Amino acid sequence: MIRAVLVMNTQGKPRVAKFYEFQPVEKQQELMRNVYGALCSRAENISNFIEADAIFGPGTRLVYKHYATLYFVFIFDSCENELAMLDLIQVLVETLDKCFKNVCELDIVFNFKKLHTILDEIILGGQVLETSSSEIMKAVEEISRAERSSNAVAFLSKSPSSWIGK
Repeated sequence: MIRAVLVMNTQGKPRVAKFYEFQPVEKQQELMRNVYGALCSRAENISNFIEADAIFGPGTRLVYKHYATLYFVFIFDSCENELAMLDLIQVLVETLDKCFKNVCELDIVFNFKKLHTILDEIILGGQVLETSSSEIMKAVEEISRAERSSNAVAFLSKSPSSWIGK
């Protein structure tokens, strides 16, 4: 099971933190500091896999990928495959690239809602749902269309009642 997905910049500021097991906010912040400490202390030429027993408890692993100024981190238990998680990070980044045309930190900061929608299409309750970037994009576009149409309907439904009263 995937226990958490973190996106943080190279200064350690969390840009997205999604935990699939309940953690109090103080514990989440401590875990993010510990993850950042583990990432910073690693040389660039070594593996992207870390045994995270000391951070998240026994049987927990961490896989990360460093793109430009961002770390994409998946924390998971021993039931998940490390290479599959690394591939899932790639799927997430490819999908973000399709959404934002060469994703950067500012895209994530200002469009966090879309990032959460993408994550919800990939992972639900710590379980992987979809690994196809194109299928994820179809679902995200469909959700965006539905949101736009519901906003338009809400806007139109208010307008006629105000016209009748005049």
